[in-house]
Amino acid sequence: MGKYCVDDCVNLKLNSLSIDPDHNQPQSSNSHAVPPMQSFYNEKIRPILDAVENLRRLNITKEGIQLPSIVVVGDQSSGKSSVLESLAGISLPRGQGICTRVPLIMRLQNHPLPEPELVLEYDNTTVSTDEENVSDCINTATEELAGKSKGICNTPLTLVVKKNGVPDLTMVDLPGITRVPVHGQPENIYDQIKDIIMEYIKPEETIILNVLSATVDFPTCESIRMSQSVDRTGLRTLAVVTKADKAPEGLLEKVTADDVNIGLGYICVRNRINDESYEDARKEEAMLFQNHPLLSKIGKSMVGVPVLAQRLVRLQASIISKTLPEMLRKINEKLNSQLSELESLPKNLTSAADAMAAFMHIIGLVKESLKKILITGEFDEYPDPEDKNMHCTARLVEKLNGYSKDLHECAESNHTQDFLVDEITILEEAKCIGLPNFTPRTAFLTLLHSKVRGISSRPIHFVDDVWDYLQKVVIQVINRHSEHYYQLQRCACRAGDNLIERMRENSKKHVKETIEMEKLTDYTCNPEYMTEYNNLMASRSSLVGNVRDRYGSVSISGLGNNIQIGHLREYIHVLDQAYDLKMRMIAYWRIVLRRLIDSMALHLQFSIKKLVTDELEKEITACFTSPSFGGIERLLEESPSMANKRAALSRSVEVLRESKEVVSNIMDRISSC
Repeated sequence: MGKYCVDDCVNLKLNSLSIDPDHNQPQSSNSHAVPPMQSFYNEKIRPILDAVENLRRLNITKEGIQLPSIVVVGDQSSGKSSVLESLAGISLPRGQGICTRVPLIMRLQNHPLPEPELVLEYDNTTVSTDEENVSDCINTATEELAGKSKGICNTPLTLVVKKNGVPDLTMVDLPGITRVPVHGQPENIYDQIKDIIMEYIKPEETIILNVLSATVDFPTCESIRMSQSVDRTGLRTLAVVTKADKAPEGLLEKVTADDVNIGLGYICVRNRINDESYEDARKEEAMLFQNHPLLSKIGKSMVGVPVLAQRLVRLQASIISKTLPEMLRKINEKLNSQLSELESLPKNLTSAADAMAAFMHIIGLVKESLKKILITGEFDEYPDPEDKNMHCTARLVEKLNGYSKDLHECAESNHTQDFLVDEITILEEAKCIGLPNFTPRTAFLTLLHSKVRGISSRPIHFVDDVWDYLQKVVIQVINRHSEHYYQLQRCACRAGDNLIERMRENSKKHVKETIEMEKLTDYTCNPEYMTEYNNLMASRSSLVGNVRDRYGSVSISGLGNNIQIGHLREYIHVLDQAYDLKMRMIAYWRIVLRRLIDSMALHLQFSIKKLVTDELEKEITACFTSPSFGGIERLLEESPSMANKRAALSRSVEVLRESKEVVSNIMDRISSC
């Protein structure tokens, strides 16, 4: 209903009127019965424009809500500013190069005032001016925003013109397109201008007023290329052809052939020349298109500034009517989203009781999460594939398996390389005066010490790796549950880091003690030792025989195949003892590795359980209640990021609510048309 009322109400009213080309004023077909057109504008159109302007002032576009706009684009010196001057009846900045260096939002309001009122708004500044000084004021404001050189800026100026006889229109004039920078312009001036233009013309809610000079071929105009890139069908593009008096030849064919796909059509105009008054310019324009042998052939609905004004009013009403319902839907959608996000933020803590309750709640959540992922192996809080690192029991088993593999594949666990060489060397050095064939215990301990020493760094590295992983897990869980409480998060993370470091050192101490115990003596009550030893010793006789028979390699059950023995022929006298020492060490070494792995697994499980169930809560509580933290009242301080987020959401909600009210009110007004 809203669409019909704005569009059709305006069209019916406009169709009942004719345009006087000499005065740019709509004239009633029955001057006694029909109220003036400006009265209709004041009553129906201006409130709609005021509503859109209010939305613009609320900066609703920052909320992702696009406003219906008429955007004026054109190549440099195409006559953009002159067209706007003709519509507004005021002088705008002119000169060589880029005259418009910032977006200029022009609000034209038809007012029966004795003298025009002009107000310039920019950067929270409001400047009242007049027709004589408005150009200088725009130049001054432009220099404040874009600098005194010839660069451009995307901060807009708003010029409000209240004047008798102007159409009620709001348009955005953008910098003219130039490819070659002149002195004082940045090298990428074209890209800067293009970025600004594309930002304004890309939204579907925008009508593109493409200003073309009659003196150029339309397909070569850069402004045509830009508008076609966002409006291929041309349904949002209206072309204004300037300088018709300077290039009348072939103009009729150019605007009727439409080689560049201008869906809303063409309107040819003659702009003011030199010091002509705007009234004289309109008279000259009317005479030109009426009497010129070529230009008079162009249809009357396609020529003249008055026709352009009427067409823009209609287009403006049409685009607003089409976009208001969708705009209201988007505002409601964004408002609900922002409210939901605002409500999801933690409430501001206003008392010590609130702070303590929040503290206890967060500690409980942290403990529960850590219990799930570190002890019971549940990972329902981290179900996504990218969260695999938080499936902690599985990752710890993988690390433990890697540790076991590392110990079993290290050089100290390679029992076939240089077979019996170390044992023979140690036996030679441990021999003493006494009965032969007795294996000295010192030889076994020396060999054991050497092996344990060789692997002693590996458990330490494993401990560091595990606690590095646990530290990341604990801090991630703390951050997740305390993200809305900046001070508590800092305290809890610091406490978590301190606790992890202490437990890391305890684990290292435990590992070092275990290593020292393994070096201290050779003991096991595991019956597998004797079973393993006896199985390995079953091959001793065949080994000695193969060495004597000069075999190069042998296979030993439980040890491997193709074991090189050629180097043992010169040690036949000590071969029995060396083999016995070797097999004792192999059987015992397997027990040692199992102890190192099993004890490590048990120690880690015990340490993790202590961390989760007892130590972490104690550590955080101690930090939380320490004088250095500043007491529980510190929790009442919101983090800068959270405070900024809350403030931004609150501002957004306020803007969206005001915008919703503005749009709803104007739609109610439209529905009563």
